[in-house]
Amino acid sequence: MKALKWIIGILAVLALLFYFVAMPFLRTQTKKNSPETTTTYTEGGYDLLVNYSSPSKKDRVIFGELVPYDKVWRTGANEPTRFETKTDLMIMGKTLPAGNYSLWTKPKESNWTVIFNSEIPDWGATLSSGGSEATWNPETDVLTVEVPVINMTQSQESFTISFEEYNGLFLTFAWDTTKVQVPINQ
Repeated sequence: MKALKWIIGILAVLALLFYFVAMPFLRTQTKKNSPETTTTYTEGGYDLLVNYSSPSKKDRVIFGELVPYDKVWRTGANEPTRFETKTDLMIMGKTLPAGNYSLWTKPKESNWTVIFNSEIPDWGATLSSGGSEATWNPETDVLTVEVPVINMTQSQESFTISFEEYNGLFLTFAWDTTKVQVPINQ
Protein backbone atom coordinates (compact mmCIF):
# COMPACT_ATOMS: atom_id res chain seq x y z
CA MET A 1 0.00 0.00 0.00
CA LYS A 2 2.84 2.36 0.84
CA ALA A 3 4.48 1.62 -2.53
CA LEU A 4 1.22 2.40 -4.37
CA LYS A 5 0.95 5.81 -2.64
CA TRP A 6 4.58 6.50 -3.54
CA ILE A 7 3.96 5.62 -7.21
CA ILE A 8 0.81 7.77 -7.32
CA GLY A 9 2.76 10.66 -5.78
CA ILE A 10 5.51 10.35 -8.38
CA LEU A 11 2.95 10.25 -11.20
CA ALA A 12 1.22 13.34 -9.81
CA VAL A 13 4.54 15.22 -9.64
CA LEU A 14 5.38 14.17 -13.22
CA ALA A 15 1.95 15.29 -14.45
CA LEU A 16 2.39 18.69 -12.76
CA LEU A 17 5.88 19.07 -14.22
CA PHE A 18 4.55 18.26 -17.68
CA TYR A 19 1.69 20.75 -17.35
CA PHE A 20 3.66 23.64 -15.81
CA VAL A 21 7.12 23.14 -17.36
CA ALA A 22 7.00 20.98 -20.50
CA MET A 23 3.82 22.43 -22.06
CA PRO A 24 4.95 26.09 -21.84
CA PHE A 25 8.37 25.08 -23.23
CA LEU A 26 6.77 23.18 -26.13
CA ARG A 27 4.55 26.17 -26.93
CA THR A 28 7.52 28.54 -27.14
CA GLN A 29 9.36 26.06 -29.37
CA THR A 30 6.43 25.66 -31.80
CA LYS A 31 5.97 29.44 -32.01
CA LYS A 32 9.52 29.74 -33.35
CA ASN A 33 8.34 27.86 -36.46
CA SER A 34 4.86 29.39 -36.58
CA PRO A 35 5.09 32.90 -35.11
CA GLU A 36 2.12 34.40 -33.33
CA THR A 37 0.56 37.25 -35.31
CA THR A 38 -2.14 39.79 -34.47
CA THR A 39 -4.09 41.72 -37.11
CA THR A 40 -6.48 44.54 -36.25
CA TYR A 41 -8.98 46.67 -38.13
CA THR A 42 -10.36 49.86 -36.51
CA GLU A 43 -11.98 51.95 -39.22
CA GLY A 44 -15.56 52.86 -40.07
CA GLY A 45 -16.95 51.88 -36.67
CA TYR A 46 -15.28 48.47 -36.71
CA ASP A 47 -13.02 47.30 -33.88
CA LEU A 48 -11.77 43.85 -34.97
CA LEU A 49 -8.82 41.69 -33.93
CA VAL A 50 -7.52 38.34 -35.16
CA ASN A 51 -4.75 36.50 -33.27
CA TYR A 52 -3.23 33.39 -34.88
CA SER A 53 0.00 31.46 -35.41
CA SER A 54 1.38 31.65 -38.94
CA PRO A 55 2.98 28.44 -40.27
CA SER A 56 5.11 28.40 -43.44
CA LYS A 57 4.76 26.29 -46.57
CA LYS A 58 8.37 24.99 -46.58
CA ASP A 59 7.98 23.13 -49.91
CA ARG A 60 5.02 21.13 -48.57
CA VAL A 61 1.67 20.44 -50.23
CA ILE A 62 -0.66 22.44 -47.98
CA PHE A 63 -4.34 21.93 -48.76
CA GLY A 64 -5.41 18.34 -49.26
CA GLU A 65 -2.29 17.00 -47.47
CA LEU A 66 -0.83 19.01 -44.56
CA VAL A 67 -4.29 20.51 -44.02
CA PRO A 68 -6.70 17.75 -45.11
CA TYR A 69 -9.86 18.54 -47.04
CA ASP A 70 -13.23 18.04 -45.32
CA LYS A 71 -11.69 18.11 -41.84
CA VAL A 72 -11.99 20.92 -39.28
CA TRP A 73 -8.72 22.84 -38.95
CA ARG A 74 -7.65 25.18 -36.13
CA THR A 75 -6.86 27.73 -38.87
CA GLY A 76 -3.18 28.24 -38.28
CA ALA A 77 -0.82 26.50 -35.88
CA ASN A 78 -0.62 26.05 -32.11
CA GLU A 79 -3.65 27.53 -30.30
CA PRO A 80 -6.84 28.05 -32.26
CA THR A 81 -7.19 31.37 -34.06
CA ARG A 82 -8.98 33.98 -31.94
CA PHE A 83 -11.38 36.53 -33.48
CA GLU A 84 -12.67 39.50 -31.49
CA THR A 85 -15.30 42.08 -32.41
CA LYS A 86 -16.41 44.96 -30.18
CA THR A 87 -19.64 45.42 -32.20
CA ASP A 88 -22.25 43.10 -33.67
CA LEU A 89 -21.43 42.09 -37.24
CA MET A 90 -23.38 40.77 -40.21
CA ILE A 91 -21.59 37.98 -42.01
CA MET A 92 -23.33 36.76 -45.15
CA GLY A 93 -26.73 37.76 -43.77
CA LYS A 94 -26.12 36.21 -40.33
CA THR A 95 -25.53 38.10 -37.07
CA LEU A 96 -22.31 37.59 -35.11
CA PRO A 97 -22.74 39.25 -31.70
CA ALA A 98 -19.89 41.31 -30.23
CA GLY A 99 -17.47 39.03 -28.38
CA ASN A 100 -14.46 36.73 -28.49
CA TYR A 101 -14.51 33.61 -30.64
CA SER A 102 -12.28 30.79 -31.75
CA LEU A 103 -12.13 30.65 -35.53
CA TRP A 104 -12.15 27.24 -37.22
CA THR A 105 -12.29 26.30 -40.89
CA LYS A 106 -13.09 23.22 -42.92
CA PRO A 107 -11.17 23.57 -46.19
CA LYS A 108 -12.49 21.91 -49.33
CA GLU A 109 -11.19 22.19 -52.88
CA SER A 110 -13.85 24.62 -54.09
CA ASN A 111 -15.07 26.23 -50.84
CA TRP A 112 -14.36 26.53 -47.13
CA THR A 113 -16.67 26.39 -44.15
CA VAL A 114 -15.73 29.15 -41.69
CA ILE A 115 -16.86 28.62 -38.09
CA PHE A 116 -17.05 31.19 -35.27
CA ASN A 117 -17.18 29.31 -31.95
CA SER A 118 -17.81 30.68 -28.45
CA GLU A 119 -15.33 28.29 -26.81
CA ILE A 120 -11.60 29.14 -26.96
CA PRO A 121 -9.59 26.07 -25.95
CA ASP A 122 -5.96 26.27 -24.77
CA TRP A 123 -4.60 24.24 -27.67
CA GLY A 124 -6.02 23.77 -31.14
CA ALA A 125 -5.33 20.05 -31.53
CA THR A 126 -5.38 17.02 -29.28
CA LEU A 127 -2.02 15.71 -28.06
CA SER A 128 -3.23 12.12 -28.32
CA SER A 129 -3.78 12.54 -32.09
CA GLY A 130 -0.31 13.94 -32.65
CA GLY A 131 -1.90 17.22 -33.67
CA SER A 132 -4.15 15.85 -36.41
CA GLU A 133 -7.49 16.19 -34.54
CA ALA A 134 -8.89 19.65 -33.72
CA THR A 135 -10.20 20.44 -30.22
CA TRP A 136 -13.20 22.19 -31.81
CA ASN A 137 -16.55 21.64 -30.04
CA PRO A 138 -19.39 21.92 -32.62
CA GLU A 139 -21.99 22.34 -29.85
CA THR A 140 -20.64 25.84 -29.15
CA ASP A 141 -20.66 27.10 -32.76
CA VAL A 142 -22.19 30.58 -32.99
CA LEU A 143 -21.99 31.19 -36.75
CA THR A 144 -21.05 29.06 -39.76
CA VAL A 145 -20.72 30.26 -43.36
CA GLU A 146 -19.38 28.82 -46.62
CA VAL A 147 -17.16 30.88 -48.89
CA PRO A 148 -15.65 30.05 -52.28
CA VAL A 149 -11.96 29.38 -52.84
CA ILE A 150 -10.02 31.88 -54.95
CA ASN A 151 -7.01 30.32 -56.70
CA MET A 152 -3.99 32.64 -56.67
CA THR A 153 -1.40 32.60 -59.45
CA GLN A 154 1.54 33.06 -57.06
CA SER A 155 2.22 30.93 -54.01
CA GLN A 156 2.24 32.60 -50.59
CA GLU A 157 4.86 31.13 -48.22
CA SER A 158 3.28 32.00 -44.85
CA PHE A 159 -0.32 31.51 -43.78
CA THR A 160 -1.88 34.97 -43.42
CA ILE A 161 -5.14 36.32 -42.08
CA SER A 162 -5.89 39.93 -42.95
CA PHE A 163 -8.67 42.46 -43.36
CA GLU A 164 -9.04 43.65 -46.95
CA GLU A 165 -11.15 46.54 -48.15
CA TYR A 166 -12.63 46.89 -51.64
CA ASN A 167 -16.34 47.18 -52.26
CA GLY A 168 -16.71 46.24 -48.59
CA LEU A 169 -14.67 44.65 -45.82
CA PHE A 170 -13.40 41.06 -45.97
CA LEU A 171 -11.72 38.76 -43.49
CA THR A 172 -9.17 37.07 -45.77
CA PHE A 173 -7.24 33.82 -45.36
CA ALA A 174 -4.35 33.14 -47.77
CA TRP A 175 -1.73 30.41 -48.00
CA ASP A 176 0.06 28.65 -50.83
CA THR A 177 -2.16 29.35 -53.87
CA THR A 178 -5.43 29.38 -51.92
CA LYS A 179 -7.36 32.45 -50.76
CA VAL A 180 -10.80 32.73 -49.18
CA GLN A 181 -12.67 35.87 -48.19
CA VAL A 182 -15.47 36.29 -45.66
CA PRO A 183 -17.55 39.46 -46.22
CA ILE A 184 -18.13 41.50 -43.06
CA ASN A 185 -20.81 44.16 -42.56
CA GLN A 186 -22.16 46.06 -39.55
